[in-house]
Amino acid sequence: MTDNQMSFLEKNAAILKVFTIGVLALLLMLPVGMVTNLVTERQTRQEEATTEIAFKWGEAQQITGPVLSIPYDTYELNKEGERINLSRNYTHYLPETLDIRGVLVPEIRYRGIFEVPVYTSRIRLEGFFEAPELNISEPHAEIHWDEAFLTVGISDLKGISQAIDFMWNGQPRMCEPGTRISGMIPTGVTIADPLVGAPPANPYPFVIELSLNGSKNLSFIPLGRETTAEIQSSWTDPGFDGAFLPAQREISGEGFKAGWRVLELNRNYPQAWTNRDINFGASAFGVNLVTPLETYQVTERSTKYAILFIGLTFVVFFFIEILRKLRVHPIQYILVGFGLSLFYLLLLSLSEHLGFGMAYFAASLGIIVMIAGYARSIFKDTRLALVMAAFLAVLYGFLYILIQMEDFALLFGAIGLFVILSMVMYLSRKVDWYVIGASQKEAE
Repeated sequence: MTDNQMSFLEKNAAILKVFTIGVLALLLMLPVGMVTNLVTERQTRQEEATTEIAFKWGEAQQITGPVLSIPYDTYELNKEGERINLSRNYTHYLPETLDIRGVLVPEIRYRGIFEVPVYTSRIRLEGFFEAPELNISEPHAEIHWDEAFLTVGISDLKGISQAIDFMWNGQPRMCEPGTRISGMIPTGVTIADPLVGAPPANPYPFVIELSLNGSKNLSFIPLGRETTAEIQSSWTDPGFDGAFLPAQREISGEGFKAGWRVLELNRNYPQAWTNRDINFGASAFGVNLVTPLETYQVTERSTKYAILFIGLTFVVFFFIEILRKLRVHPIQYILVGFGLSLFYLLLLSLSEHLGFGMAYFAASLGIIVMIAGYARSIFKDTRLALVMAAFLAVLYGFLYILIQMEDFALLFGAIGLFVILSMVMYLSRKVDWYVIGASQKEAE
């Protein structure tokens, strides 16, 4: 190699080294990507375990009803007075009031190493129907009061753990599985013949008591002209969703209590209608059993900062190299990068058994000790190794705080990057980049 060639390489050694370090940092994202794929695979297995337990125990429960349906026939008369063109019609009625009271008792079920939150619940629905009035415009019609029926929607019948107690007009009634209005309520129970003869002028009160097993979510449809609901549970991390948020809620370390009030005007369907199906689901409201900071979601979020970790650690090594006039081989950078990438695999595997907090501490401590020890062998200086350990401890602490924050993660991360860039600019303010890598004679 000629002197001119040596002079060019030496004078541009810093740029070449920075370029090499940047390429290495990008290449090290490949093992991080493999860990990310592994996180997705484990998350899929967890979802399969959740689905399996929910299928056997009870899936998310949605309670609809009751709905009162009254059939009637319309027809025409021929010249002989016989009925022709007979048509069956249904008029559906919703209750005037619907008061829902429920107690939700959560518990944890296991499938292998995976935890799945499920619940048992005791729910009471109380209200009344006004005596139905059918306004039939056809000249010839026959109302079948004795064929009227009530429908209560229960989204997963497997979750019914005890017989349903149904009181109608002060009398107990039997519930039959299945629905006759599947276009509106696909699954549930039917109470046959609630009306005998023409209805009186008095209202029809009802009380329904349900014992349901379920998972993930419990929701209700506000069918009353005025619907009130109150749900309480010992679950400490509820997530309220649906068309209506609770008007009152109390959340503490002992659980939660939430109350809703929904009026007829708040939903997009009437109190009575004939011969059409209505989508009740758009007005559902309820509560989710939220698992705070699920392991796989948090681990996946942490991998998004891998390039920041690797890049900043390489920057620290590079500054020590140029400020202390030491030499660090690219292979040594690669080994340090592999160690940083290994952190995410350790975090994933440990968090499945120890919980995320303990797993994060153990994984970060192991990586800090490993890289600090390796830095001691490279720099031959214990103080520099301790500086590297302190830097990594701050970096891992910053990441832990960042991934624990959901609403302010972007703000906190942007401020952190601003501080880091400011420190890099401050530490490099006196570096003469033109003489780095030049021969000792030129440097002098």
